[in-house]
Amino acid sequence: MANPTVLLRDVASVIRERHSSRVAFDSARPVPEEDIRRILEAARWAPTPHNMQNFEIVVVDDKPLLERLGKIQFRVSAEFMRENYQQLSFSVEELKNKKVGVLAAMFPPSWTDPASFDDVHGDGEPRMLLDMINGSQSLILVTYDARKRAPASAGDVLGILGLGCVMENMWLTAESLGIGLQIISSFSAVEEEIKQVLDIPEPMRLAYGLRLGYPIAPTTPVRVRRDLKDFVHSNRYGRHLARRPV
Repeated sequence: MANPTVLLRDVASVIRERHSSRVAFDSARPVPEEDIRRILEAARWAPTPHNMQNFEIVVVDDKPLLERLGKIQFRVSAEFMRENYQQLSFSVEELKNKKVGVLAAMFPPSWTDPASFDDVHGDGEPRMLLDMINGSQSLILVTYDARKRAPASAGDVLGILGLGCVMENMWLTAESLGIGLQIISSFSAVEEEIKQVLDIPEPMRLAYGLRLGYPIAPTTPVRVRRDLKDFVHSNRYGRHLARRPV
């Protein structure tokens, strides 16, 4: 029998090392089919409310289909740019002090200049999904039936949490296999076009899309998190957790 202490340490390591791969992937190195299956198997065992399993997954690794998706055009909204800007830090030191958010350096310069948001992005030139797919030869799209919801869950909050669990299971498995993964938020802006290309019927909705692959030039991201004492409350809200031995 495996040592449970060792297993726990391995899981904790994968959780800490998981990150979003925002760099180009090696288009000549597809993710092996057996690893895709391992990632999908992890999705299969994700917890969902009432075990409803309200999701269907589309794996796209057909080159002509990837090319068709890549030609879909989208625009980044000024609203997105303004709200994204609020999460940016402009130096590693600033990011480490804040303990939340991301580095501005990982975005194009126009994404970091509030004066340009309306002009450049609001009605600016469209971009292509090819820029976001960025070398990936395997996409995973998670959809759900919009007619269903977890019992008595307003806005299907519990159902959305379940979809998040599906995502996390796949992400941690990819990390454990040494596979890069990034959520492509731009897919939501062109949901109908994607559904048409992939024959996704109504009333299925696109929850999110993931790109998988191997970074051409792996980087070491600067990752920050709040300390436990910053967000954990002991018995009553506002009574922050004192330092305790782990």
